[in-house]
Formats: sequence, structure tokens, C-alpha cells
Amino acid sequence: MAEKKKSSAARKSARPSASGSAIPVEGPRPAAATVQPVNGTGQLAAFEAAIKLFHARSLREARDLFLRATEGPERDVAQRAQLHAAMCDQRLEAAPVLRTADEYYNYGVALINARDASGARQHLETALRLAPGSDHIHYALAVAQALAGDLAGAQENMRRAIELEPRNRIIARHDADLAALAGQPAFDALLYPEKKAS
Repeated sequence: MAEKKKSSAARKSARPSASGSAIPVEGPRPAAATVQPVNGTGQLAAFEAAIKLFHARSLREARDLFLRATEGPERDVAQRAQLHAAMCDQRLEAAPVLRTADEYYNYGVALINARDASGARQHLETALRLAPGSDHIHYALAVAQALAGDLAGAQENMRRAIELEPRNRIIARHDADLAALAGQPAFDALLYPEKKAS
């Protein structure tokens, strides 16, 4: 009976060629994506490479490497990799559909709070195109620009925010997100015009 199964299996693993001789047929191949790091060094290397991709916003590639790093022997690296893979998944979810200036503004402020200054800037610039006379959008864009290091742009948008709503001057004096502009003569003159007059 075992011989019968063997010959049956042999028939399944070979197919006839045009000349009539049998050509072996390969079985299923293991998936390449299931390759795991074998040791702690490979696991750590995968995690470090994933972190670089994560910071470069290559989230899909980073997620794949984080998942590889979860399978290694180092438990603390595996746990951190699992957390980062979950963060990648969250960020890769479909972006919200934004239509109004307020929706772009609210999303931009959320990105400021997440310290994504470039993303915040893009959404706030779109909000400003939709509602160019909105002081709160100019103010938020100034904050995003300050966080991104664009001091001239931040200063110009803060100037416009104060022109539209003078109370923004008082708010800006106490805003920790504008600390990068503190001590800049033009920005100080904008926030403290009374010092210039004396």
C-alpha cells in the first residue's frame, strides 16, 4: 500500500515533456516575506533600519521591518517593534476627507500637537486659501512655521494674525510653541510694541 502511495506521489510530482520523459515539478515555495531574523543582532539591525524608515516617513517599509523585528529573541526589541508597527498601521490608515477651511484648520492643529510641522503647514496653507481673512488660521500657520524653523514665514503670519485680531498678540506672548521666535528683534517688536515706543 505504501508503494502505491509513493508511485501516486511520484506521478503528481512529474509531468511528461514533449519528448515523453518526465520533468520534475517543484512544490510550493515558502513566502519570502516570512524570513525572520535568526539572532538578536539581526533583530536589532531590522529594528534600527525600521526606525530610520519610520522617521523618513516610509511607513510601509518601516512596518515590514518592525514586524520582522518582533520575531527575534530580544523581548524588549520585539515589544518596541510591535508598538512601532502599530503606529505605522495607524498612520497608514486612510487620511480623512477634508472640505472646509475649519476642517483643514482642525486637522492642521492636530498635526501641530503631534509635532508634524510639515503636514500641519500643508493643511493650514490650504485652510488659508479657503479662508484668507481668518486670524486663527494665520496664527496656527505661524506656529507650524516656527516649529519647522521658517522664522520669516512665522513672523509674517503672526503679524497678519495680530492685524486681524489684536488679542493674538497677548496669546502669542505666552505660547510655548513660539519659543523659537523669542529673542528675535522683529518678532519681539511685533509682540511688545510698547517697548519699541519707550
